Amino acid sequence: MHIVTGGAGFIGSNVVRGLNGLGITDIVVVDDFEQGEKHLNLNSLRVADFVDVRGAAAFRAKLSGAQVESVSHQGACSDTTEKNGRYMMETNYESSKAWFEFAAGRCPFVYASSAATYGDGVAGFREEPACEWPLNMYGFSKLAFDNWVRERLSSVKTPVVGLRYFNVYGPQENHKGRMASVIFKLFQQASRGEDLTIFEGSDKFLRDFIWVGDVVDVNLHFLEHSARGIFNCGSGRAESFESLARATASHFSGVRVKTVPFPDDLRGKYQAFTRADLTALRAAGYSREFTSLAEGVQRYVELLKSSGGHFRAPIQR
Repeated sequence: MHIVTGGAGFIGSNVVRGLNGLGITDIVVVDDFEQGEKHLNLNSLRVADFVDVRGAAAFRAKLSGAQVESVSHQGACSDTTEKNGRYMMETNYESSKAWFEFAAGRCPFVYASSAATYGDGVAGFREEPACEWPLNMYGFSKLAFDNWVRERLSSVKTPVVGLRYFNVYGPQENHKGRMASVIFKLFQQASRGEDLTIFEGSDKFLRDFIWVGDVVDVNLHFLEHSARGIFNCGSGRAESFESLARATASHFSGVRVKTVPFPDDLRGKYQAFTRADLTALRAAGYSREFTSLAEGVQRYVELLKSSGGHFRAPIQR
C-alpha cells in the first residue's frame, strides 16, 4: 500500500499518476473532499481507496500492523495569504508530524516543503538556516516542520525527504483559484481574447518555474532511493514573469501583454527573485535535467486547449 496525502490536489494527483505509470495502483488517497470539483483530478487515476482527511487519525490507527510501502505527504494549506496561524499550524505542522511518526521506521516518507521558507531570498536559496526567513505564515509553517524533521533525521531508521517546491505549474490545478499558477491565469485571459496582464516591473521579477512532471519525477526518485534530508525542488533557472507571459501569448493570435500597477497589499511580501540551488539535490543522486520553460508552457497550453487542464485518460506505461 502507498499513501498519498493531498492526492486529489494539484501535485498530489500528479504523484498518484506517476505511481500509476510505474504500475502501482494499490494507492490510498487522503484528502479533503469537500471541494467536490477536485474529482476531476481523480477521474483518470487508478487507486485502491479514499480517506477523508477528517478520518486520517483513525485510518492511521487502523493500519498499525499493515504493510505500507511509502507515504507521500503532499497535503497542506498552500494559501500564502492565509493569516489564521492556528489553522495553518494545525494543517501544515501538526498533521505533518503525525504522518512522519506514522511512517518513521516503517517506510519512506517524502513530504512537500516550500521555497517560501527562504522569504525574499536575499541570503540565497540553500537548504540551511542562514538562508531561511519566511515572509508569511505559510512559509513559517513549512519551516517549522522542516526544523522539527531536522532534529530527527539522525535517529530515524527509514528514508525521510522534504522537497522545497519552487513555482510549480502544470495540469490539474484548476481547483486552486487565486493560488493557481500564473500560466493558468494567463491562459484563461488569452482564451477569452483578453490581453495578458502582469504587474509593472515584471521584467525584473524573476522566479524559478518548474514543470509539475519534473516535481513528480523528483518525488518518485526519493521514494525509490534511500535518502535523508531537505532538498530544493526547482529548475535551477530564474525566468521573468514577462518572459512567461510572452511565452504563453505566443500560442494565441493577436494577444498582447500589458502591465497593471503593483498591488499595495503585496509590497514587502512578494518574492522578487527565486532560483533553486540544486547542489544538495545533485549530491543526493538526482541527475536528470529539468524541462525548459518554453517546453513546459507549450505542453501545458496544449493540454489546457485540448482537455481544460485535466488528464482525460490513464497514463500509459
